[in-house]
Amino acid sequence: MSDFTKNDAAVDITTVVCPITFVKTKAALEELDDGQILEIRLNDGEPIQNVPRSLKDEGHKVISVNKTDDGAYLLRVIKSGLE
Repeated sequence: MSDFTKNDAAVDITTVVCPITFVKTKAALEELDDGQILEIRLNDGEPIQNVPRSLKDEGHKVISVNKTDDGAYLLRVIKSGLE
């Protein structure tokens, strides 16, 4: 079993709104190699509904979604080479 405890990069998109949330996420993913992990900090509402779905649609693997104490979410995704 793989251990996905380490992030290779992180991006905070809590200060932007859709569709810029996914644009910033995609730009951050482009900086990574296939198999690396990106942690994304995002808000409730449209971002948490749309960003994970868009990532999956592009072939990336969402490995965790956790709500933080301040109401934001931390989403971790493994970059896939399918994009």
